[in-house]
Amino acid sequence: MQIHVVQKGDTLWAVAKRYGVSVSQIVETNQLPDPDVLVIGQALVIPSPYREHIVQRGESLWVIARTYGTSVQAILQANKIPNPDRIYPGQKLIIPSAKKMRKEVNAYTTQLGAGGSQTVQAVGEHLTYLSPFSHGIRNNGTLSALDDSLLLNIARPERIAPLLVVTNFDGRKFNSELAHAVFENSSIQDTLIDNILNTARSKGYQGVNVDFEYVYPSDREAYNQFLRLLAARLRPAGLSVSSALAPKEKAGQVGFLYEAHDYPVHGEVLDFTVLMTYEWGWAGGPPLAIAPVDAVRRVLNYAITAIPRSKIMMGMPTYGRDWILPYVKGGPYAKTVSPPEAVRLAAKYGVAIEYDQKSQAPFFHYRDEQSREHEVWFEDARSAQTKFNLVKEYNLRGVSYWVLNTPFPQLWPVQAENFDVVKF
Repeated sequence: MQIHVVQKGDTLWAVAKRYGVSVSQIVETNQLPDPDVLVIGQALVIPSPYREHIVQRGESLWVIARTYGTSVQAILQANKIPNPDRIYPGQKLIIPSAKKMRKEVNAYTTQLGAGGSQTVQAVGEHLTYLSPFSHGIRNNGTLSALDDSLLLNIARPERIAPLLVVTNFDGRKFNSELAHAVFENSSIQDTLIDNILNTARSKGYQGVNVDFEYVYPSDREAYNQFLRLLAARLRPAGLSVSSALAPKEKAGQVGFLYEAHDYPVHGEVLDFTVLMTYEWGWAGGPPLAIAPVDAVRRVLNYAITAIPRSKIMMGMPTYGRDWILPYVKGGPYAKTVSPPEAVRLAAKYGVAIEYDQKSQAPFFHYRDEQSREHEVWFEDARSAQTKFNLVKEYNLRGVSYWVLNTPFPQLWPVQAENFDVVKF
């Protein structure tokens, strides 16, 4: 796999010829709706069985092998070179794929029914876990219903381990009082844990993922204790227990979203955690990359001091947003768009896609039919590759996507280039 950024004058035919692949291969890999429409700045995933390197003056095979994450022996074998000292400037070398890390991959989904099951079937080979969102808690210890049967039926033959997502989401928002009602009453708490265990068993879930958000800061220790009790009950039943954590950059980070999330306790008590490293560019805020890599890195720098790396799943968004300018606090929310929708918008309005080096994310501006200016930030193959590089650099457990029902066709070949997926 290679990533090509469309330049002025590029055609799909010319790009295909340059890389020695067919137009249909590029169209299929990127799921391009119209092969005749390319946007300057658009990233294209180029499927290729191998990479090529042109030897530069002064380079050795050892330097080349290190650059591509492979070995000298692998390059010698791929190019049938008998003597490692016999390479010369201008020589074209085939670079075999490096050995890939085995990583776990989770995906949350809010898409139920036939549409959701079709999506899971299409990308199931790339997933370790599937997390249907969600079973909400009630203040009497019961769980809200979720019609997840079709998703679970698809997950089993794909060897995907489904996770029962338990939240304090009441259908409209994350409800602090719901969580508090459970924490302060031991009887209700016991009932809730019973219901979680029974639901997981009856539906065939293989683990439970707790996503309690906007928990009162005063309930921090009560939340910790709930997780201890939950893990003690569920592990003997063969169920994993994990959580979703707000993206903290330091232990004492102030803010309603952050204060009750105790990284060291989650890291000690649970099997793994999902860092929600996205939503810097949230719908009600100013235009910004959804997951700027510099901000994600700050969260990881703290997380690895509090949680074992082998228990950290880094969150990745699969979507973008379209803001109307000028941004006004309290004004209309930005529209959520998929990466293909973002490219189609750029094509429709005849604007080039730019790439921000600091956040490692694509963006563009356009003016609509009402003469309103828009700013769009989204994800593409380049931003995905940058985030996968972080997973490898920090040697994390894996990645977790929010959210599976947003189409992002480039994500899967890029992931496959980087990781072998753990399956159960």
